[in-house]
Amino acid sequence: MTTAVKDKGAAIVTGASRGIGAAIARRLAGDGYGVIVNYAADAAGADSVVSAITGTGGKAVAMQADVASEADVEVMFDRARKQMGPVTALVNNAGGAGEQAPVDEQHPDALTRLMQVNVVGPMLCAKHAVRAMSTARGGKGGSIVTIASIAAKAPAGAPGLIPYEATKGAMVTFARGLSNEVASEGIRSNSVSPGVIETAMTDSAPDIRGSLGQQSPLGRIGRPDEIAAAVSWLISPEASYVTGSDITVAGGL
Repeated sequence: MTTAVKDKGAAIVTGASRGIGAAIARRLAGDGYGVIVNYAADAAGADSVVSAITGTGGKAVAMQADVASEADVEVMFDRARKQMGPVTALVNNAGGAGEQAPVDEQHPDALTRLMQVNVVGPMLCAKHAVRAMSTARGGKGGSIVTIASIAAKAPAGAPGLIPYEATKGAMVTFARGLSNEVASEGIRSNSVSPGVIETAMTDSAPDIRGSLGQQSPLGRIGRPDEIAAAVSWLISPEASYVTGSDITVAGGL
């Protein structure tokens, strides 16, 4: 990773202690952002990502925050500004798969928590990102990228995944709607819909991972760094005319 010379402000990446979030954090640090590596519980994982970034000359700090708590989110944005400068990028990556059970067996508490983390959380983060970035509020403008899923477009309807798929569909819709609302304030909003990616989540289901990889025209599943590359481009000036879009990174599925 080569760190850019120009300081591009602060980039908050939620759920960045491992997997796709960690890859995005490393990539944005290499792009020249001071990165806030957000985590909910995995402090060791977040510290490892920060060490990897600072060890190659980048700037990063780990920050604990439950994205479903507005108080936590507000504190995170305030600390990010104080420690890394103006927030100019937000990547809504934090999320969970929810309870692995058919819809008729889902516990209401599990459904509520899934919605809080996967839907309410990104909306709260976007709320505070808009306040920080909006040129109408004295900000420098910026970019918001929300990580959705190919399941939002082609839901498998597999038992245990239907509520998760619904949350990702909501995020594609939210990112699109937000783009219209904040375009005049210097903020772009897009989403990225990954396919099956090599992460701890897919490691726990090797049979499913293998079968879905074989279904891809490319004959494999994706890597976290491939999602990070898409996010990096969407945030960059090269995508300055791109907003309200959902980029599918799924190997042709």
